[in-house]
Amino acid sequence: MIKTRFIFNPRSGHNAKNPHLLERARAFIRERSLDADVVLTERPRHATELARRAVIDGCGLVVAIGGDGTLNEVAAGLVGTSAVFGLIPCGSGNGLGRHLGIPGPGKGAFRTLVEGRVRVIDTGEVNGIPFFNAMGIGFDAEIADRFNHLTRRGLASYVRTTLGTLFHYKPQTYLIRNGVASLETPAFILTVANSDQYGNDCYIAPGASVDDGLLDLTVIKRANAFNAAPLAARLFLKKIDGSSSVSRMRGNHFTIERAAPGLIHTDGETHQAAASLDITVRPRSLRIMVPATS
Repeated sequence: MIKTRFIFNPRSGHNAKNPHLLERARAFIRERSLDADVVLTERPRHATELARRAVIDGCGLVVAIGGDGTLNEVAAGLVGTSAVFGLIPCGSGNGLGRHLGIPGPGKGAFRTLVEGRVRVIDTGEVNGIPFFNAMGIGFDAEIADRFNHLTRRGLASYVRTTLGTLFHYKPQTYLIRNGVASLETPAFILTVANSDQYGNDCYIAPGASVDDGLLDLTVIKRANAFNAAPLAARLFLKKIDGSSSVSRMRGNHFTIERAAPGLIHTDGETHQAAASLDITVRPRSLRIMVPATS
């Protein structure tokens, strides 16, 4: 097998509660007699540095063990290189992993690294910040920020956080262009997706593909006591397009204008960003290991 480096985030919520995953990775290396080692992240964005160092060291496969944040950081260091990205998804959502059919750590994720196949996927960028699953503005980013500060994560915590914020959030108005059409609209949630879902089988962009050279934009214009439950049901049933509260656009380049700078999220990690957002796609820019039957 090619030279491999595993990057383990000990602060990832799931990893912190399951430290045996680190030993599982080391045991996998021993059992398969791999030319591989494991390194641990020490601070935010460290995983990107470690991924770039792995490429310099001649690693052909670089594996992230962690949640969506770790995925984002490691993959960011591999975009445009010949190295293959491996994923052991251990987060609360695992949107990209679910979209690609990558199983969890106890369900075949490690085996996929040696028995899977390479798929080449697109990368999104917003004002130069990469994302691989989805980026968002508005309520989406607000929830991501609050969720990231929780000590206990998971679907139940996400639902509680969402419900606790839902009726207090005030939508902003955005001007969206994709080079073909423009849309000025209030938006409760504004998401630009590479894959079809946030995670946990919550489908914000049904029909989206990670290797079509396009990004899928979804606007949920309003959410209130009357439509919140039907909207939530549509998200999990892949029927969000059928709501009158939703608009969809597709393209390889979006510009979004808002009244003032504010929060955005990229794969669930939040940042402060300018009032003007420039969103592009880098087609077929990341090589990723997926199950052979995916």
